[in-house]
Amino acid sequence: MPGPLDGVRVIDLTTMVSGPLGAMILADQGADVIKVEAPGGGDHSRQVATRRGGFSASFLNNNRNKRSIALDLKQAPGLAALKRLIAGADVVMQNFRPGVVERLGVGYDDARQVRPDIIYASITGFGETGPYSGKPVFDPLIQSLSGLTTVQGGSDRRRPALVRTILPDKLTGVTIAQAISAALFARERSGQGQHIRLSMLDSVIAFLWSSDMGGHTFIGDEAEDETAQSFIDLIYQTADGHISVAAFRRADWVKLAQACERPEWIDDPRFLTSEGLEVHKPERLELTQTALRGRTSAEWIARLEAHDVPCAPVLTRREMISHPQVVENAIIVETEHPQAGRLRQARTPARFSGTPAEHRRGGPALGGDTREVLAEAGYSATEIDALIAAGAAMVEEESAR
Repeated sequence: MPGPLDGVRVIDLTTMVSGPLGAMILADQGADVIKVEAPGGGDHSRQVATRRGGFSASFLNNNRNKRSIALDLKQAPGLAALKRLIAGADVVMQNFRPGVVERLGVGYDDARQVRPDIIYASITGFGETGPYSGKPVFDPLIQSLSGLTTVQGGSDRRRPALVRTILPDKLTGVTIAQAISAALFARERSGQGQHIRLSMLDSVIAFLWSSDMGGHTFIGDEAEDETAQSFIDLIYQTADGHISVAAFRRADWVKLAQACERPEWIDDPRFLTSEGLEVHKPERLELTQTALRGRTSAEWIARLEAHDVPCAPVLTRREMISHPQVVENAIIVETEHPQAGRLRQARTPARFSGTPAEHRRGGPALGGDTREVLAEAGYSATEIDALIAAGAAMVEEESAR
């Protein structure tokens, strides 16, 4: 059964992670995503480490359920082919630096000329205007400029720290997929397309505001200096490893005190309310850490669960894959890729009861679908051969020679 976006066609001009991940979310939900790549290399993520069968794990994990067509947009025939594809599409996605798509001739206004109701999504690093708009962008730069590194460090006075995953890239991918879905819904009602602009910086700052910018929300009462709430996070050392415990509500604190056999915690005047638990967080966490060193992780998980205390084991990535809850949720799926072999990946997270998403194909070979896509756009076999011969298009077999 097709996914909820069955019938939607997306032209994906993006590379690396933020755009490709957003496009893959749409593809997983049923959209026909045509990935347009440059001949001779394609998406840069094809070239990174952790590889098998000519494919990198990064490319496969951000480009499944797509088809690939290789076009040289600097050649007039290649540009004309792309515009013909856009004429039959619903969405165009691009994450070039500001100004590049306009110079190539495939900006929003160009796309509207061939498809007036197109949904056109532009992803940038820092935004389309401003002093940083033309700078090259990578994830650590966004983490730094957005304030995320000082949040991760714990205090304005402590050494900033990076989140050890490319959160801005991935958050932007999720955000653009949601925005495109909203724009498609709006077009169903109004018949009008629109231009969606999203920067990685926008995505991260909005993400932080919901929980990390309380000290800067009330105008006139801003915090001058964000201080560390505690030098202990919510990962606690046990006798043989680590667990996480989240007892920051009064009711959970009482249950934790009972599980740890520390009745004096219940009547401690510092911890009589949830507000007090937050104000005296360093003391609360130090008491908790001292208590949890006395038993193994498994013993504490069993004991805390018996008292209904929010807790979880701290797992490695290898351990996570086989954890009973992950297995029960069927989050990890295995598929066969024609070149890369058997793959293990996370399924698309949202489940649709009436239009379930399905795995249709693995990440495509560079230009592997060029002939098929061009034929669907109305090109004859002779015309396709001419495009390939001129270097304006490429197919997989030619690229392998």
